[in-house]
Amino acid sequence: MIRKSLAAGGAGLGVLAAIGAVAVWASHENRPGLLPYDHADAVARGEGIYAENCASCHGADLSGQDVPDWRVRDADGYLPAPPHDETGHTWHHPDDVLVAITTHGTEALIGGHYRSNMIGFGDVLSDQDILDVLAYIKSTWPDRVIERHDEINARAGG
Repeated sequence: MIRKSLAAGGAGLGVLAAIGAVAVWASHENRPGLLPYDHADAVARGEGIYAENCASCHGADLSGQDVPDWRVRDADGYLPAPPHDETGHTWHHPDDVLVAITTHGTEALIGGHYRSNMIGFGDVLSDQDILDVLAYIKSTWPDRVIERHDEINARAGG
């Protein structure tokens, strides 16, 4: 369900992602968002999938690409892979946006002339794999960051 065309726009994708995630994680409905970060099995699966598919760019410890500043574009105009720990900006985005970025890639989601090395993993990982990876990432954040992220999801309607 998460893998829908971007032709309908990001809002439609977010709604579809929310519907699919709610169906899969019915016990998760007492807090905002899509990510089952408090489900040990999902987090463990996500950690393994992250190690296999994400760590080479975003760091095994979620610290991002090994560069002085992940906010500065390289000579070719690409931003380095950002950290997914509390020092990065991942937690600033609601879950449906994180799912869309992971599924379709940053360039496809933003469009225009935006340049990114972040590919879409929608043809590599299942919808559940993507949710589990993002759940793993969120599970590593300090409680105060998780609370802020939950507030962001609530404001986004997630």
